Amino acid sequence: MKFSIERAALLKAVAQAQSVVERRNTIPILANVLIEAEGDTVQFRATDLDIEVVDRAPAKVERPGATTVAAVMLNEIVRKLPDGALVTLTENGATGRLNIEAGRSSFSLATLPREDFPVMASSDYASNFSAPAPVLRRLFDKSKFAISTEETRYYLNGVYMHVSDSDGGKVLRCVATDGHRLARIDADLPEGAAGMPGVIVPRKTVGELRKLLEDDEMKIAVSVSETKVRFATPDITLTSKVIDGTFPDYTRVIPSGNTRRLEVDAAEFAKAVDRVATVSSERSRAVKLSLDEDRLVLSVNSPDSGAAEEELAVAYGDERLEIGFNAKYLLEIASQVDRENAVFMFNSSGDPALMREGNDTSAVYVVMPMRV
Repeated sequence: MKFSIERAALLKAVAQAQSVVERRNTIPILANVLIEAEGDTVQFRATDLDIEVVDRAPAKVERPGATTVAAVMLNEIVRKLPDGALVTLTENGATGRLNIEAGRSSFSLATLPREDFPVMASSDYASNFSAPAPVLRRLFDKSKFAISTEETRYYLNGVYMHVSDSDGGKVLRCVATDGHRLARIDADLPEGAAGMPGVIVPRKTVGELRKLLEDDEMKIAVSVSETKVRFATPDITLTSKVIDGTFPDYTRVIPSGNTRRLEVDAAEFAKAVDRVATVSSERSRAVKLSLDEDRLVLSVNSPDSGAAEEELAVAYGDERLEIGFNAKYLLEIASQVDRENAVFMFNSSGDPALMREGNDTSAVYVVMPMRV
């Protein structure tokens, strides 16, 4: 195998591949990237047995072939090569080495046989559709903060992507929750997605997927089966197993009877919460919201470190209410708001609060209160 490739194209492909590779590996081949050169393209394939990413890049192939080499090492080498360099990779079958040359630099890396590299079995996808990158980016970006990190409740360790009903008809919906807060984001249902099975996309996959969604003009081909999900652009294919579990009935958690309405400037609110939370104790991180006619007082009273208070002008016309929340949860939810105003709907100090952006119901957040 021998081919030449631009450094920028090589770096982009190798960087995506090496991020999938698990750092702590007991199986040596899983630390490698499979390089396949044929025609005028080179494929870089990496897997951790749960996720597989295949990145294609244009190259001048002199001798087609395939080999595997340490992904992290290759990425580091390419990253340190000068901009604009033309990189030549040559596999030497006799020595079992891959030679990398660029300008006056040359490297020789150990390889492992390509036959040992596990390729994820392709599955028959029940549903195939395409969606614009910005739509998928919004669905996952706005929901992923609520993914649970608790390994025992493994079915909450991802984003639940499914088809659901809303006021305006069927929608493509992403939901994540960790039991303390919940995010529910809707988008128009793409053509061909109606029969899609609901799947839980794992946290690591959500992180890798983000790299495919940078280009606003890009259409992403999405394929879903009961056990796998695949996202593809012309250059990159990301295939992942889905979490084998049942996502809980999240609709029961979303309050429908909350009538006390608070409207507040989202950015001002986030900054004020951040300021008063400075003195809160690490353990509780509790912030108290005291609501009265068109004013909100945020306060923290920590016996160990001190107290803080800040007042904000808000739109609130209901009876007086005092309710406490974890400052971190409030900040994360407030930072999801793209519009100017956040609308909170409360019931009582012991009930979950609901938040949305203005009158937009396509993004809904729920946060559980704390005793303060």
